[in-house]
Amino acid sequence: MLSTGLPQGAVPKLERPGPLRERVYEALLELITTRALRPGQHLVESELAGHLGVSRQPVREALQRLNTDGWVDLRPAQGAFVHEPTEEEADQLLTVRALLEAEAARLAAAHADSAGIAELELLCAEGERAVRDDDTDAAVAADAAFHDRVMELAGNAVLAELAAQVGRRVRWYRTPVARQRGEQSWIEHRELTAAIADRDEARATSVMRVHTEHTRRAFHERERAED
Repeated sequence: MLSTGLPQGAVPKLERPGPLRERVYEALLELITTRALRPGQHLVESELAGHLGVSRQPVREALQRLNTDGWVDLRPAQGAFVHEPTEEEADQLLTVRALLEAEAARLAAAHADSAGIAELELLCAEGERAVRDDDTDAAVAADAAFHDRVMELAGNAVLAELAAQVGRRVRWYRTPVARQRGEQSWIEHRELTAAIADRDEARATSVMRVHTEHTRRAFHERERAED
């Protein structure tokens, strides 16, 4: 276990192309969204720099940007800490997600082709397998890929751009409840895939609304249980 609390093997390798500060930002953001760096965890520049194999300057720049973007809190005389989301923040984000994804589901039902539907079915099988294996990381990754594919099948570039802006935060909130949602989440994914395959726009919209509401409620239930 590293001193910053990162599991061995969790630190991503930095790809060489592109500005170093951008690559450090993306690496730290990935560690935060996957919760390898936990909410409230103290982030020490020198330690992060050592783990990533870079100097402290790009780490400092990345932490400042993460603070601006709401992922990190910079506290005077204390340092940087992973932001701890409030219930209100989660509720607002998941409500917006529900609106975007319900419309994406409707459009996907209107426009998806057989190849796209087959991809959704494969992702469902992948997610179900991850649940059976109790592999939370794989289940969350499959869930994100499934929702991303629905968004692509919707065929609306503006909608996709808006969804991308909240996508990583949704994954951040989704990870703690992935095991809690478990198999039921993938039952709902299967129902949505069937509605899209049937070209039933109203049913696809309804299933997606119920699905996102279940995730929202699961997050709040977990937060209250921890309190």
